[in-house]
Amino acid sequence: MADSIFTYDPASWKVTQEMKEAYDRNGYILVRQMLNMEEVKKVKAALENPKGVTQFTYTINDGKNRTNKMTLWNHPGRDITGILARTHRVVNTVEQVLDGEVYHYHTKLIMKEARTGGTFLWHQDYGYWYRNGCLYPDMTSVFIPIDATDRSNGCLQVLRGSHKMGRVEHLDIADQLGADPERVEQAQKVLEHIYVEMKAGDILFFHCNLLHTSDQNSSDNRRWVFIVAFNKRSNNPYKQHHHPQYTPLKKMTRCTVQISSQ
Repeated sequence: MADSIFTYDPASWKVTQEMKEAYDRNGYILVRQMLNMEEVKKVKAALENPKGVTQFTYTINDGKNRTNKMTLWNHPGRDITGILARTHRVVNTVEQVLDGEVYHYHTKLIMKEARTGGTFLWHQDYGYWYRNGCLYPDMTSVFIPIDATDRSNGCLQVLRGSHKMGRVEHLDIADQLGADPERVEQAQKVLEHIYVEMKAGDILFFHCNLLHTSDQNSSDNRRWVFIVAFNKRSNNPYKQHHHPQYTPLKKMTRCTVQISSQ
């Protein structure tokens, strides 16, 4: 995994050829400390506000007597969450790994609560998005933990390089779509299985065909993760559905003290 890990430097950050090659080869890049602690604190406060996005939370059954909570929205607003999703450091990174203009496809907050958080099945994000009229897998997820994530509380797991398999057939299982279990089993025999342990402030950018999963959270620590999905402008869905078609994105230069927690 080491060849896909980089560290953010606000004075010199740019997507290098090495990063592009790592994304293309492995299906992801992990950028340490891309948000500073003041930014993390503000985002966390906004997401924990009971009058904020969590009032729209719904529950997902994992089919194993556990649940996850989630809230999802289509367009970035002018609050902290919207500004974070539109910052140059996030959007420009996505545009450079995808090689073209992108727009905000959706954002979601996934809440694996302590001792009750459920499993997410092995799946590809494009397993969902393919059904929404997106012709190509020119899409990326930006995974931003609000809490530290490790094996104990159900951190993200990926099969390194699995995006090169192309889209795998997905089946409806409980309240989720799961990748074909036979195909996943065979992929696990030949691809490296990685537990992506992260701290708040780290950001993972991963390809929409990368196979990923997460275990139940049986620890005493919750696992909240903020995920922003982007679609390439040239991949505008051919039909209308519950996520937006191309909508121009107004980028934000900064994501520090200028963010309001209101």
